[in-house]
Order: sequence, then C-alpha cells, then structure tokens
Amino acid sequence: MPAGNPPGADVPAAEVNSVEAEFTVINEFTAVRISKIRTPNGHRVEIRSLRLGHRVRLDPLALESISWQSPDVFSTFLDQPFGPGAGPSLR
Repeated sequence: MPAGNPPGADVPAAEVNSVEAEFTVINEFTAVRISKIRTPNGHRVEIRSLRLGHRVRLDPLALESISWQSPDVFSTFLDQPFGPGAGPSLR
C-alpha cells in the first residue's frame, strides 16, 4: 500500500462499512447485536442495543482496553442502564 494511505484505503467502495460477521446475544433483560465491520480505517466491532438503538464501534485497542477493567467498572455503567441523561440514576 502506498505511503500516506490510511489502513483499509484499498478496500473497494462496496465493501466499506460492510458487515463481515454478526451474532445476537439475548437474555431476559436485553438483546445486543455484535457485528464485525470493515471500515476505511480497518476492522471494528459494532455493539448495538436492539431494544434502545444505541450503538458503538470499537477498534482493536478499545476492545483490548475492556479486558483491563474490573467488574466494578461495568457495575458503574449500569448506574444509568438506559444511557446518560436517559432517566433516573439507580443510585
């Protein structure tokens, strides 16, 4: 790849932001779709709440940083289970 081009710049336009794989995780509280997305800047994992419509795309470093967290960090996320500003805090 020529110098100066971002990773994935050689990806055909039809494949940019294309879903390469996906699966859904469901329990009694929620349903989440997880997709592997090809973007002009490389692969991302998209996590989307099917019930609320929120979504986030994470690159490999962001995904790795999740593994650095303690369970308490995720408990803090659930303080506002519908997202920031979306309702009363549980605390």
